[in-house]
Amino acid sequence: MAEKNLTLVAEFLLIAFTDRPERALPLFFLFLFIYLITLLGNLGMVILIRVDRRLHTPMYFLLSHLSFMDICYSSVTVPQMMAVLLELGAALSYTRCAAQFFLFTFFGAIDCYLLALMAYDRYAAVCHPLLYVTIMTQKARLGFVAGAYVAGLFSALVRTVSAFTLSFCGNNEIDFIFCDLPPLLKLTCGDSYTQEMVIIVFAIFVLPACMVVILVSYLFIIVAILKIPSAGGRAKTFSTCASHLTTVSLFFGTLIFMYLRDNSSQSSEKDRVVSVFYTAVIPMLNPLIYSLRNKEVKEALKKVLNRAKLH
Repeated sequence: MAEKNLTLVAEFLLIAFTDRPERALPLFFLFLFIYLITLLGNLGMVILIRVDRRLHTPMYFLLSHLSFMDICYSSVTVPQMMAVLLELGAALSYTRCAAQFFLFTFFGAIDCYLLALMAYDRYAAVCHPLLYVTIMTQKARLGFVAGAYVAGLFSALVRTVSAFTLSFCGNNEIDFIFCDLPPLLKLTCGDSYTQEMVIIVFAIFVLPACMVVILVSYLFIIVAILKIPSAGGRAKTFSTCASHLTTVSLFFGTLIFMYLRDNSSQSSEKDRVVSVFYTAVIPMLNPLIYSLRNKEVKEALKKVLNRAKLH
C-alpha cells in the first residue's frame, strides 16, 4: 500500500465549476467574451505603442511587455477553463499539468517583475526628472526587461521542479480551473517539507521582493509629490502614477490572498473566484485602466481611429 501511495499519478482531473452543470454554458460564453476582450485590448495596446512615436518612452516600453505578458498569462489558463466548462471536466496528463504550471508561473513572475520595474520607472521620472533620460536609457530598459524574463524563467523552473518532484496519491481530482500550487499541495503525500521550503523561498524572491521595490518607490514618490507647492502640480504628477498603482493594487492584492496564507484552510469556491479574477479579469482590465487614465494613450488612440476613418 505504501508503495502504491508513493506512485505518481498519471493524470489530473480538473473539475472546477462542474458541480452546477446548468451554469457551465453561460460561464463558458462569459469567459470567451473576457478572453477575446483581453486579446483585443492587450494586442491593441502593443500595436498602439509601436505605431505612435509619442508612446516611445520607457514607461510605455515596459507597458507593451506587460500587455504581451497578459496575453500569454491569460492564454495559459482561460482556454483550459473554457474546456473544463464545455466538457464538464477535463483530464490533464502529468506532463501537461507540469507544463501549464511552468508557463503560468513563468508569465506570472515576469508580470510581477515588470510591475516592479514600472514602479522604479515612475520613481526615476518623479524624483529625478533631470536625470530620467540618462537613467532609463534604451540599453537600461532592454537590460531590465531581459533580467525580468531570465528571473521569471529561473523562478518558474525551480518552482516547477520542486512542485512536480512531490508524491501525489489518492484522489487526483483538482477542484480548480488549472494546475496551480495550492490545489496541487492538497494532493501530496509523504514527506514534502524540502520541496515546500524551496517553493516558499523562491516565492519570497518574486512576490514580497517585488512588493518591497514597489512600496519603497512609491514612498519616495509620495515624499516628492508632497514637496510640490501647487495642488495642481501635485495632482498632475500623481496622475502619471495612478494607472500603475491601480494595476498593482488589483494584481498583488489577489496574489497575496491566494499564496501568502495557510493552504489547509482555503475554501475551494472562494479560491476559484479569486483565481478567475487574477487570471482572466485583471489581464482584461489592464489595457482599459491605462487607456482611460492616460492622456497620451487616449490621444494616440484618437489619432489612430481618425486615420482609419480617413482611409
